[in-house]
Amino acid sequence: MDFFALVTGKRGPSGFGSASTAVQVTEGVDASNLTAIVTGGASGIGLETARVLALRGAHVIIAARNLEAASEAKQLILKDNHTARIDVLKLDLSSIKSVRSFVNSFNALDLPLNLLINNAGVMFCPFQLSEDGIEMHFATNHLGHFLLTNLLLEKMKTTAKTTGVEGRIVNLSSLAHAGTYKGGIRFDKINDPDSYSTINAYGQSKLANLLHANELSRRLQEEGLSITVNSVHPGLIMTPLMRHNPLLMKAFKMFTFCMWKNVPQGAATTSYVALHPQLKGVTGKYYADCNETEPSNDAGDENLAKRLWDFSNKLIDGASEI
Repeated sequence: MDFFALVTGKRGPSGFGSASTAVQVTEGVDASNLTAIVTGGASGIGLETARVLALRGAHVIIAARNLEAASEAKQLILKDNHTARIDVLKLDLSSIKSVRSFVNSFNALDLPLNLLINNAGVMFCPFQLSEDGIEMHFATNHLGHFLLTNLLLEKMKTTAKTTGVEGRIVNLSSLAHAGTYKGGIRFDKINDPDSYSTINAYGQSKLANLLHANELSRRLQEEGLSITVNSVHPGLIMTPLMRHNPLLMKAFKMFTFCMWKNVPQGAATTSYVALHPQLKGVTGKYYADCNETEPSNDAGDENLAKRLWDFSNKLIDGASEI
């Protein structure tokens, strides 16, 4: 990432930069023929992403753990955009059972699926296991999205083939993916409480988001399918994700104030990668401030990505047998 461009808002090769908003980067885009799922679309940058996709005409499904908050988000969008097409479905990404239930509910709507925005997540939470016995960062940020994407993939493939419209999957990673444990992914210590670090556990899950996107992109390219998969770093934004350690985050923000974005700016890179025509056919890339950037060495490790893919499937199979 270019620190000078981040601080000053200088525009990059895409024509956009850190100061660009989601509305600005999607100006002139007609998404009226698209159906999108946005996980975590009830608040923060997920809500802004859902709002802007709906503003551009897309039919948006807000997937959220808190249905009351999601319904409020829907009404908020409809207040300013009376013609918005918004549906709300329950999804708890930390629960394999909930992910499967969400997919069944979505399939029952008999809708196409063009865009999948894997946005939701947890950040810096104390050590805890999900109902499936998996460390919460890894379970929510990576494994839930991994399973969700796999279960929705056939729908996306069918939609792309029948409509001729390119499908796009966007994984929200983070610059924090570089701050993971030694070796990248602790396959043998995913659930180890003794060596647990909130910062490294979060970084590990964000690295997993990148590796997942890269491996899925490779597999879809081998199949010759018109579905792209990319990762984004939305930027530093004060959202409900910060709730587990507010004092630390406030102190961190004090010393890094010039690097922070507001929510409309934070949703810009996601919206750009999801909708902008410049990204047609572009896959397996990592974006920050609406411009392609280089991730960490671990993120580009194809063997690590393949190993994570197999490991994730084994975790899901093991949890499903319980």
